[in-house]
Amino acid sequence: MTNLAPCFTLFSQAVDSITLPEKFTFPFYYQPQPLAVKAVEQLQQQLEMLPQWLEKTVLNASVESKKTNAGKMFGVLVVQNNQQELGFLSAYSGQLEDNTADINFVPAVSNMQLQDAAFLAENRIINNINAEIEQLAHSEPLRVINNQLSAATASYQQELIAQQSLMVASRLQRKQQRSEAIDRLAEHDFEELKTNLAGQSIQEKKQLQALKQSWQDQLDLLQQALASITSEINKLKKLRKSRSKNLQKKLFAQYQFLNAKGEAKDLNAIFAELPDHTPPAGAGDCAAPKLLQYAYQHNLKPLAMAEFWWGAAPKSAIRQHKNYYPSCYSKCQPILTHMLQGLQVDDNPLLINPALGKDLAIVYQDADMLVVNKPAEFLSVPGRNIEDSVYSRIKSQFPQASGPIIVHRLDMSTSGLLIIALNKVAHKALQKQFIERTIEKRYVALVDGNIVAESGSIDLPLTLDFDDKPRQMVCYQHGKHALTTWRVLERKNNTTRLHLFPKTGRTHQLRVHCAHKMGLNMPIVGDDHYGLKANRLHLHAEYLSFCHPINETKLVFEVAADF
Repeated sequence: MTNLAPCFTLFSQAVDSITLPEKFTFPFYYQPQPLAVKAVEQLQQQLEMLPQWLEKTVLNASVESKKTNAGKMFGVLVVQNNQQELGFLSAYSGQLEDNTADINFVPAVSNMQLQDAAFLAENRIINNINAEIEQLAHSEPLRVINNQLSAATASYQQELIAQQSLMVASRLQRKQQRSEAIDRLAEHDFEELKTNLAGQSIQEKKQLQALKQSWQDQLDLLQQALASITSEINKLKKLRKSRSKNLQKKLFAQYQFLNAKGEAKDLNAIFAELPDHTPPAGAGDCAAPKLLQYAYQHNLKPLAMAEFWWGAAPKSAIRQHKNYYPSCYSKCQPILTHMLQGLQVDDNPLLINPALGKDLAIVYQDADMLVVNKPAEFLSVPGRNIEDSVYSRIKSQFPQASGPIIVHRLDMSTSGLLIIALNKVAHKALQKQFIERTIEKRYVALVDGNIVAESGSIDLPLTLDFDDKPRQMVCYQHGKHALTTWRVLERKNNTTRLHLFPKTGRTHQLRVHCAHKMGLNMPIVGDDHYGLKANRLHLHAEYLSFCHPINETKLVFEVAADF
């Protein structure tokens, strides 16, 4: 029988004993279903047999990969065909340069062919406009006019300063003349002198005005000459923007995404409902949308999905070879929200209150402040969908508390000591200590691997990864300064227990500094953002030392981790 879905791959090993999932994978936070794990293992075995092809066609298919030798995100979709056979589809994020390998990756969603005459013709027009702009921007007439304008402006400023200095000197001289003449001259003569001096002042002001007008006339002529060229450049830029936008819309319209109901939407329609309206670069080329699109087109029933990173990590973001990752938010969430309609999908675990059934232990309490020991998986402040948090618990338990209450925060997954202010005065005093960095903080962590050195520091600037919120990434251009020092405590079973001392307080600072290849290159055990999920994130704020916000007594608190 002819295979109507050539990208459908049968499992190489028996999977009959594995129970089929009742619902499809929630793609933004998941534990891989056993069938998906089997599919990933089979695909990874194939990838290991094709290192040269992989490097040539996949890992070098993007500009980022070419610059950094970074790896790629791959995905599998476990499906069932009309004959009730189980198999899977394979895909990777990005464009494909060469599909001559033995792996049947699903094709791109877009049916826009690069050889399409209309597309290429429009692209040539835009390229020609770019060339015209470049030529005008570096033309000899523009260079000459800019030089003349700069020279004229400088000369004008020099003459203006000289004239103004002369006027100041003349004004002082006239003042001196009046001062000396008031007792020496008769009243009539003194009034005549004052009139003459006033006339001199008026004449100097007229000269200044004439100087300004003369130079302004010259500058206006040069500005007009400059505008004749720059207006042409601006006109071309406006034309380029218009044609590029239309071409982009045409390109986005070629990305027609199906859902389980058989409904189709293009990228323009999908992102039109969002504030920015414009799809980000690369939208529609990620693995997950390509996998689902192929399944819908070939009447394959989606059962489970998983995505993993293959190869070296990129320079900024943290990716571990062979680790599983969720679908990205900026590009995939709007698309998958449409594509998953009609499927029974696992509940979003991020909507489940992680603090349910957990107690918030109070370590210290007085009339002005508290110190609490926050459990792991417990929000410091209310989230977008979950209200239960340290803040809400304290507000409920201490209704008399006033002011912001929360002085600092811990990540939801991090356990440990938190300072709470019960009034505005205490909050201001405590916050001042954090701002001035006089509070001593110490964390204990367990990282995945054996650290060779005994101590060190990590200085990597951090910023939000807008394509993959809430993850953070290293960015030397836009990132904020982040500094951490560390000291090894114990090495055991290929893990290292260490103390971490954050000198700044950036989001996910300790987690990124441990996991990033330019940091320790060893993720914290249980870090589901930057490493592998475990029973918990093995990071605990165990020590705090600071001054009482009211009486300024030195306070020291230490609570051991439960790992």
